[in-house]
Amino acid sequence: QVQLVESGGGLVQAGGSLRLSCSASGRTFRRYAMGWFRQAPGNEREFLAAINWTGSKTYYADSVKARFTISRDNAKNTGYLQMNSLKPEDTAVYYCAADSREKRVVVPTKIYEYDYWGQGTQVTVSS
Repeated sequence: QVQLVESGGGLVQAGGSLRLSCSASGRTFRRYAMGWFRQAPGNEREFLAAINWTGSKTYYADSVKARFTISRDNAKNTGYLQMNSLKPEDTAVYYCAADSREKRVVVPTKIYEYDYWGQGTQVTVSS
């Protein structure tokens, strides 16, 4: 069993930056791909970025490519999402997730591919 806890959200002005962290319990996390999603009020949960278990492969949604960077530190059991050039439309609850199929070659991008989820952290971008 893996538990995920996000942190680093908050209020930031447009154009600013935030770095979200996803701290995982359990040694198996380092063998799982992980991803970041967000959900704004009234909207469906949206895929943002994913990274494979070694950190060698990443994939981004077009909406955040070139602004967001996903990374991980398996020694610390932690994943990250660096968010730059934030816009008011980035306002949402941000979730990290892990895919428990160990050492997958592909980078999962669909919600149903993830079976561990954090509680989410609020990001609010003011104009």
